[in-house]
Amino acid sequence: MAKKPKGRPLDGIFLLDKSIGLSSNKALQQLKHLYGAQKAGHTGALDPLATGMLPICFGEATKFSQFLLDTDKTYVVRAKLGVRTTTSDSDGEVVSEKPVLITQTQLESAVAGFLGTTDQYPSMYSALKYQGQPLYKYAREGIEVPRKCRKITVFSLTLDEYDDINQEVQLTAHVSKGTYIRTIIDDLGEVLGCGAHVIMLHRSAVGHYPASQMMSLADLEAKLLAQNLAGTEAHGFLDTLLLPMDSALVALPEVIITTEQEVAFKNGQTSDMANLPEGVFRVVVAPDMRFIGIGERNELGQLKSKRGLSTHQPNDDSAVS
Repeated sequence: MAKKPKGRPLDGIFLLDKSIGLSSNKALQQLKHLYGAQKAGHTGALDPLATGMLPICFGEATKFSQFLLDTDKTYVVRAKLGVRTTTSDSDGEVVSEKPVLITQTQLESAVAGFLGTTDQYPSMYSALKYQGQPLYKYAREGIEVPRKCRKITVFSLTLDEYDDINQEVQLTAHVSKGTYIRTIIDDLGEVLGCGAHVIMLHRSAVGHYPASQMMSLADLEAKLLAQNLAGTEAHGFLDTLLLPMDSALVALPEVIITTEQEVAFKNGQTSDMANLPEGVFRVVVAPDMRFIGIGERNELGQLKSKRGLSTHQPNDDSAVS
């Protein structure tokens, strides 16, 4: 007999403002425990040094976490010039120290050179895996392993501040998925000829989600304490903070189907749809516009299921946008 899952089933997305020094997995486990959830997953790890937006998917929302992994991100980063480290951040050992002999114009020109699409090699201190082990484990043992370069796009990179007294710069970067900000800073230091490393990194946005919707674990616990909420009462309040699971899919076009077509969709059958273009769609059922999954157009121009929801979604009414 299969074991009954621990925790309560719930679906939705929480925008966690991860604090410094906390690993993404630890933050996930703490929030999962607070919610008493059966199932949860995060959508793109942040280093312990980094803070900011970490979307946590609960229940059925985990089926669509890839869309948040694949979306663009925005970061605010502060870097120290003149010092290069093994990890490209302040947690690493110093590799070199050089004088900083640059002008504002040289700095602005160097920053502008990172715009556009380029190849980037992941840092050996990243969480990417090689033969089942994260790269940073090899790095800590002094082992260099092959890494595949990846295409990244820097949509914008603005110079927010240059403190020439302390030799620090602050930048805001809007980048594509898989971009390593530490690597950009390390490369910037090499372009400037003095070296550089990250001393502060904050993810301010994931896709369309705004920073104003984030909440830290400390703030969340303080709100529960202030309202003297615990147990099921706490769960009721916490559930109102969840975003709908299909908020991760706003970039997808919407297809509206009937309740009859819904039956076919859930049973893996196709439905004829007039003028259905190629691609992947967010599928909702009229008249209440209820989200039931994502579909795609087959070779005959029919709609078929690509990823559907399970039949039991206990807290659909408690999710808010």
